[in-house]
Amino acid sequence: MGERDINQGSNSELEKGFSDKSSASFQFPKWVNRVPALILITVTLVLVFVIHLFWYWFSPNHLEVGYEPEQPIPYSHRFHAGELGIDCRYCHYNVESQAHANIPSSELCLNCHSQIKQDSPYIKKIQEHVDKNEPIDWVNVHMLPEYAYFDHSRHVNSGVSCIQCHGRVDQMEVVQQVESLSMSWCLDCHRNPESYIWPKEHVTNLSWKPDEDQVEMGKRLVEEYHLNPKIECSVCHR
Repeated sequence: MGERDINQGSNSELEKGFSDKSSASFQFPKWVNRVPALILITVTLVLVFVIHLFWYWFSPNHLEVGYEPEQPIPYSHRFHAGELGIDCRYCHYNVESQAHANIPSSELCLNCHSQIKQDSPYIKKIQEHVDKNEPIDWVNVHMLPEYAYFDHSRHVNSGVSCIQCHGRVDQMEVVQQVESLSMSWCLDCHRNPESYIWPKEHVTNLSWKPDEDQVEMGKRLVEEYHLNPKIECSVCHR
């Protein structure tokens, strides 16, 4: 064997060695095969967390409950409805006959305040609106979407108390939203009316409390009032 053959054999072995080492350097460990699955699981968990975060924090419970707008003229429900005991229907006089509860007119305020606290700057402001025949731009606290229909008269005449939706406004200096008014919240009452129905004569008596178990009383009243709340979509979405 000549020197040339020996050199060629050595070169071939060296190239083979380098080739083997080069191939070995690009071989990934077996656990790498699980990386795509781990990435997919991680991305899925992150998406679920983000969706839950938006669903929870951007729900009516967080965006609307506690809403307490400043009104153009301060009005204390705590004083008028609580301390003085003025019935809800004196100001919101159409809740038993119409779907939408009325906002009291300026003239209604002056039924009392034409004789009481006429020198108050707030009463003078109300008088100015009356003189100019301009309504006061009260800020709506409890707002439903346009696609949701709610009939105040139907609920009030069925024994649903004001506090079920509006809370103890007779204890509020400034009215705020205390319930989410969401679809699931409404459906809970429609599916379990016995947990919410009061005697009709007490629906505007915000301080009244039943002297018996609410559910037992509610079951009796549901039967007595012939109540059968519907849960079909078309009931509220018209």
